[in-house]
Amino acid sequence: MQPTRKAVVTAAALLVMATAGCESGGGTTASHRSSAKSGCPAALSSAKQAVKKAEEVNAPWKGPTTGPRAVHDKTVVYIAQTLTNPGVTGVAQGVQEAAKIVGWHARTLNGQGTPSGLRSAFQQALRLKPDGIVISGFDPGTVAAEVKKAHSEGIPLIGWHATPAPGPSRDPKLFTNITSRVEDVAKISADWIIARSHGRAGVVLFTDASVPFAKHKSDLIKKELATCSGTELLSYTNMPIPQVNRRSIGEVRSLMSRFGRKWTYSAAINDLYFQHAAPALRAAGKDGAGAPFSIGAGDGDPSAFQRVNGKEFQAATVPEPLSEQGWQIVDEFNRAFTGAPDSGYVAPVHIATAANTGGALSWDSEGYRQAYRKIWGE
Repeated sequence: MQPTRKAVVTAAALLVMATAGCESGGGTTASHRSSAKSGCPAALSSAKQAVKKAEEVNAPWKGPTTGPRAVHDKTVVYIAQTLTNPGVTGVAQGVQEAAKIVGWHARTLNGQGTPSGLRSAFQQALRLKPDGIVISGFDPGTVAAEVKKAHSEGIPLIGWHATPAPGPSRDPKLFTNITSRVEDVAKISADWIIARSHGRAGVVLFTDASVPFAKHKSDLIKKELATCSGTELLSYTNMPIPQVNRRSIGEVRSLMSRFGRKWTYSAAINDLYFQHAAPALRAAGKDGAGAPFSIGAGDGDPSAFQRVNGKEFQAATVPEPLSEQGWQIVDEFNRAFTGAPDSGYVAPVHIATAANTGGALSWDSEGYRQAYRKIWGE
């Protein structure tokens, strides 16, 4: 995969705040000190190797190269958990872009981040009688009755971060669910903290427990951090994405009061947490290029890249290829409409830092548009 300068709309889901157990464990310089002793030499060695591979810039397109030619005159409805979630919105833009290529009508509905809003949006989608519906960023169980009705009407459903695993799902029934492997994203995020802190970090982990995908990811981050005995989990806090805007400043102030200099790292299932944590850190006199060093365990929206590139309270992100995944949704629907199986493609994990982005604002596979257009005959 290679970075592109085309901005995808901002994405969002989890904040892990990791800190060095002693002051020498905090920064890049400390992680390279030969005199520093790791609290977990085996885990540290493994983490460093994994991070080095994930930070590589060049990776060729490994997605589908064959499939059915595009059918035309289809309508798909994209139901967004909330359009304040930049990841959800970035994928929506990719769907809109790809739909135009194949001559489809694509409509985006905002679920407003609430169960009632999601049900209302899904009911509206059903009234439109589309050929396909996207469940983006929320648990299909929230709209179980509406999902059942869609199935009864023969409308295929495709998820984006709708279930923990990529690929087809039987319960809930989805033609496919598009996401990177949550195990890989969680592991590499924790490994980055272990590697950068030289195996001595204190961690504060934030999650959105209302979204099973997000909660599963944060639990996996916690598990991987525990492989290093020198890593201390300071806090594990639930902050639902729709509440991040109003709760982040208070939470960050509380963390600073409780942990002080021990707080030297952060990570999040969604980069949105850092967007709202930054003002509180800045007001406290923190240096944007210093501790806490933050990594977003998804989704890698343009605002996250801007913070990473500018060293403004975020040091890294594990981005989803948002626009590319929007194109993949259209391709998967085309397969569903023509009776073909899903493509089975899952994007690999990548870590974006100021050192490897080249100033880019997104991360998508090089050549994915050309690959899909060739498949579709467009």
